[in-house]
Amino acid sequence: MVNVPVRPIIEFCVNNMHHGTDETMKLLEQNPDYDVIEYGCLGNCGQCFAEPYAMVDGEIVSAPDADRLYERIIEKIKEKEAMFQFDFDLDDSSE
Repeated sequence: MVNVPVRPIIEFCVNNMHHGTDETMKLLEQNPDYDVIEYGCLGNCGQCFAEPYAMVDGEIVSAPDADRLYERIIEKIKEKEAMFQFDFDLDDSSE
């Protein structure tokens, strides 16, 4: 069985944009390998009020500011890609 890489889904809450996440979202939208989605609410209101955050493939990623959030999102995507590559290598070696 061969795994097919899945494009990361990065979700933003419109109510979190006051933290500057709108610029982070715009930067990520420039990459055609990412699915960037903006919602009216992601249901994490306490966190949304307190700090910049987004969800990467359903996992919350947060930071003290929007610039650091961008960096953490990229780190999370690379981490997931590395896990996929590890899984792929395991599947490939068993043939």
